[in-house]
Amino acid sequence: MVATRPHEPRLAERSRQHNPGRSSLSLSREQVQHIARLARVGLSDDDIAKFSEQLSEILDYFERLRQVDTEGVPPTAHTLRLHNVWREGDKPGPPLDKEDVLANAPVRDGDYFRVKVILEE
Repeated sequence: MVATRPHEPRLAERSRQHNPGRSSLSLSREQVQHIARLARVGLSDDDIAKFSEQLSEILDYFERLRQVDTEGVPPTAHTLRLHNVWREGDKPGPPLDKEDVLANAPVRDGDYFRVKVILEE
């Protein structure tokens, strides 16, 4: 969301005011420059033209989403139902025997696996 001053209309509202006959919410060059300043991003003239078009398309998509009838659709944080990923038969069992586990070690150092150094101090 773009922060606006209290007396300024939001970008989409300003776009409709500047282009009253158009359904497209196109952003002006100044609006794109303002967004770039807020994001602390420098833009070339080509970037401004490109992002003006792309950001306008994004606003159009949001406008389409606002028109979707969501009456009777409960709010949700996930699109899919969450379920337990454990198999029903999975239950904790006794730990493996230390000697059986260490028997598979390529290099053993007492009761530990010997591995190559990953991080040096």
